[in-house]
Amino acid sequence: MGPVKSTPVSQDDAAQAPKYSDTALRILEAAERLFVEFGLAATSLRQITQQAGVNLAAVNYHFRSKDALFEAVFARRFAPWARECLYELDRLERDVAAGTAQLDVESVVMCYVRPALALSKDPSRGGALFVRLFSRVLVENHRLLREKLSREWGHLVTRYTEAFGRALPGLSSEAVAWRLHLGFSVMFHAFAGNDILKLFGRSAVSARDPDLIVKHMVPFVVAGMTGVPTGGSDAG
Repeated sequence: MGPVKSTPVSQDDAAQAPKYSDTALRILEAAERLFVEFGLAATSLRQITQQAGVNLAAVNYHFRSKDALFEAVFARRFAPWARECLYELDRLERDVAAGTAQLDVESVVMCYVRPALALSKDPSRGGALFVRLFSRVLVENHRLLREKLSREWGHLVTRYTEAFGRALPGLSSEAVAWRLHLGFSVMFHAFAGNDILKLFGRSAVSARDPDLIVKHMVPFVVAGMTGVPTGGSDAG
């Protein structure tokens, strides 16, 4: 696999981004740091107001509640990334239709990797901080946020499922769903920069280097997605 070119931020993304006042931005950025470090339940509004240098009335005025603030923190970063993923899939499908590209598992995986790589390298869009928040959201049960994601972005998962289904025509829909679940779990947590091996001692892994993550992760995920079925529900 050669060097990966990051997906650029489009003008449409900038146009669709909510406009926040300076005070609201300070609250969002302080809350983002604290939610990553402590999670939603363990982060208090008092901690957020102290880090943002505002009073509680300002948080209530701009965001109404801690849950609504958490949703705003997440949506501010997630929506542009999700639109870029859809843009990448649209571009791949146009190239396949034009006969200039092949619809295979690696090409679909890269439709996620390029936007994720761009996001992880750009502090102005949350960078690795938001990727770690995203990883935490997937592990913890934030019911309201999960409902919002399902309602507003369920079509993103549908598009990826359909693309992987076409790239893996020999597998059942259940097998494709499982491989998508496992493959995306690996990618989300890899980009979060957690070096699991360091829990047990020294490690040669540079888990905070996004380019190294991509270099080692993509072949691993592609191999898992394209592995020979072992029977049962994997059979088409």
